[in-house]
Amino acid sequence: MGRILSIDYGEVRVGLAMSDITNTIATGLDTLIINGDKSKIFSKVQELINNNDIDKIVIGYPKNMNGTLSKKTEEVDNVIKMLKPLNVEIIKWDERLTTVSAYATMKDLGIKQKQKNKYADKLAATSILQDYLKYSCM
Repeated sequence: MGRILSIDYGEVRVGLAMSDITNTIATGLDTLIINGDKSKIFSKVQELINNNDIDKIVIGYPKNMNGTLSKKTEEVDNVIKMLKPLNVEIIKWDERLTTVSAYATMKDLGIKQKQKNKYADKLAATSILQDYLKYSCM
């Protein structure tokens, strides 16, 4: 059993997190600045898969609060299509309120507003993955 990678997609920034080898604990990795260039995601994810024995990706799936799909959902579907050639299982995970949770955590930690963009996406990816890990252990 390999590790699990989590992706919190955004047009400008993409948060990344990875599980430990026991798939119990999620750890934030990086915030990838893509500025609309989705090919940067593919390259980084491919590198992480090759170097970390990753066999599954959990990607945040941005539904509206009422459960309907959004324009951003279509963008995430396009990212998933782009990642298919990497031959790892890709799981869509409801990411509602993960960014809100990330900002609340940063507030609790006293992280200044200027630095929040640096951490928000990585924390959201960590939250998505930790939620998935809890769910998959049940």
